[in-house]
Amino acid sequence: MSLWYIIVAFVFFSSMIIVRIIRKTKKNLPPGPPRLPIIGNLHQLGSKPHRSMFKLSETYGPLMSLKFGSVSTVVASTPETVKEVLKTFDVECCSRPNMTYPARVTYNLKDLCFSPYSKYWREVRKMTVVELYTAKRVQSFQHTRKEEVAALVDFIKQAASLEKPVNLNKKLMKLSGSVICRVAFGINLQGSKLENTYEEVIQGTVELVGSFAAADYFPVVGRIIDRITGLHSKCEKLFKAMDAFFDQSIKHHLEDEIIKDDIIDLLLKMERGETTLGEFQLTRDHTKGILANILNAGIDTSAQVMTWVMTYLISNPRVLKKAQAEVREVIKHKDDIIEEDIERLQYLKMVIKETFRINPLVPLLIPREASKDVKIGGYNIPKKTWIHVNIWAIHRNPNVWKDPEAFIPERFMDSQIDYKGLNFELLPFGSGRRICPGIGMGMALVHLTLINLLYRFDWKLPEGMKVADVDLEESYGLVCPKKIPLQLIPVLTQWT
Repeated sequence: MSLWYIIVAFVFFSSMIIVRIIRKTKKNLPPGPPRLPIIGNLHQLGSKPHRSMFKLSETYGPLMSLKFGSVSTVVASTPETVKEVLKTFDVECCSRPNMTYPARVTYNLKDLCFSPYSKYWREVRKMTVVELYTAKRVQSFQHTRKEEVAALVDFIKQAASLEKPVNLNKKLMKLSGSVICRVAFGINLQGSKLENTYEEVIQGTVELVGSFAAADYFPVVGRIIDRITGLHSKCEKLFKAMDAFFDQSIKHHLEDEIIKDDIIDLLLKMERGETTLGEFQLTRDHTKGILANILNAGIDTSAQVMTWVMTYLISNPRVLKKAQAEVREVIKHKDDIIEEDIERLQYLKMVIKETFRINPLVPLLIPREASKDVKIGGYNIPKKTWIHVNIWAIHRNPNVWKDPEAFIPERFMDSQIDYKGLNFELLPFGSGRRICPGIGMGMALVHLTLINLLYRFDWKLPEGMKVADVDLEESYGLVCPKKIPLQLIPVLTQWT
């Protein structure tokens, strides 16, 4: 009798698979791996979805169909397919699906990153480009960046005099947080509501919005699952911490009329109707939603770029020596280092590009949603399909990059490839309408900090540790930080 049940079950499930294959063929969807009932392909994501998706794409192709619970998804993994998504069909593919926890921490999608494509989004985007991240505004905050980098240098000098290792993950995170708090929120990180928890809140939020939450894929039981796993309570804890910080910053501005010309000041003027955001009247939730993007993206991305650059330099002594030699030749004992010095540091710029390539900040771009039926790579992509762009797969593809696992800055010598969204082989900040608008602001801090670290100090590993021991593994989130903190011992140079 048991054998009969097995035969019936086999025939039933085989029939289901055949029917699905026939349906997929009729729809002309991209190929993809077989799916399990209910969960689809969720079991194949693993702890690092960008790596798992890349592995699957090697079998199923550059444009691949996956099913996550009730959500139909396609994954683009090559420059050609990604160019179609981000450029050719940018308008049709630049909206966002409504994701539960990103919606919560952005005050119901009143931000720029997760808001669906709409007239409101276009106005916010225009405002950020024209008002918040112009070259003039980036330049206006140069003094703040110099002060905070100088404070970091002083701390490292003390550590060097004691021959103590420095946790660069922590110190660079604090540096980035201090700069963002001053230029965006008009307050110092020290003494703020986030002083003791900023690292936990920022990285926790980045992990949260990058998670594959059950609530997004199982409409009926997803929220219950997230409560059981603790994802819901984690979201509420992070939201309350951020909200308290925003309230503190806004109250500080309202009570002190001397504070002018920072980002909160501009948003509060829009709330009062003194300046406009098109036809939209900003509410306090709109202000906080926009600030949530600035807080999280502004702090975490810059800090992680600097940490990864220093990680790959210390694990590649030849490259470190060459980069330091260039910096010291160009600066030539000059104490007043400025951000513009980066223009003369061609090899350091190659090092930064290679770091972006081998460890892209956002390995999987925030999911997009097709607003209408489109045809990409010869396949039909139905309306409402979620679209994942796997930057990590492009950057590690041997058909795109020679020796992709090796850290070789020289690959960018005499190359016009840049990271500003026009070259689809290198897309750390995305491309098209959804490209990160804060590239200039973030990279100004990255450049100034790295020049100081390489010019003023030599660096060595803690006693008993070898280059081969440097861990290069990432933790997964929307932004992927170094899993094991980078601890290095600074050594004072003769001109420090």
